[in-house]
Amino acid sequence: MSRTLGLPGGIRACLFDLDGVLTQTATVHAAAWKQMFDAFLRNRAEATGSTFEPFDLERDYHEYVDGKLRYDGVRSFLASRGIDLPEGEPSDSSDVDTVIGLGDRKNELVLSLIRRGVETYPGSLLYVRAAMDAGLRLAIVSASKNCREILLSAEIDDLFEEVIDGVVAEREHLSGKPAPDTFLAGARALRVPPAEAAVFEDALAGVAAGRAGGFGFVVGVNRSDQSEALLEHGADVVVSDLAELLERS
Repeated sequence: MSRTLGLPGGIRACLFDLDGVLTQTATVHAAAWKQMFDAFLRNRAEATGSTFEPFDLERDYHEYVDGKLRYDGVRSFLASRGIDLPEGEPSDSSDVDTVIGLGDRKNELVLSLIRRGVETYPGSLLYVRAAMDAGLRLAIVSASKNCREILLSAEIDDLFEEVIDGVVAEREHLSGKPAPDTFLAGARALRVPPAEAAVFEDALAGVAAGRAGGFGFVVGVNRSDQSEALLEHGADVVVSDLAELLERS
């Protein structure tokens, strides 16, 4: 049945990233990252007398934070600018300039945007329901700690058997994407070998994680004109909309 979904024979499960694949929240996350980092960088430039170089939504977002666990994204971007901040404590206020403080500051911004409502990609939901009808097992694998809130807001929480999100990753000490740990956890939760599962990702880190985990098929979803980069990071196929896979079957 998987072949009717544009997938190789033998695929029994689908592991979907959330932001940018199923829901139109990747742009929300990107906007929140930019607002948070620009304010931090501007204040730092004023304090040190250096030149303010804003967070670049094309280069910095896709290269350093997209698809990664929140604090990993903070560390990765700061390292790219040669900025060393204390890790901080979970009890840190979000106005403290630590890795945890900056991450929590971004999270407050994105939550305020998410609560205004979450839109889905119609083609993606068409594909998810087709996969359900075909008898494939379905799970969400997301770096976001707000994953369940987004699923509820989008009213799609009943479509998936398992959810592996940032909360689960923290609790089970799973490394974030591009490490394959969270996708492997998703496959385990569905009791399906990685070779019999397909990964659906729009982030370069997520595609790399799917390839590193030895999954049977990796679908890159091109939402931001990075088709070649998705292929270079390990996608077997790249589509602009998941409904295209139904048309190819």
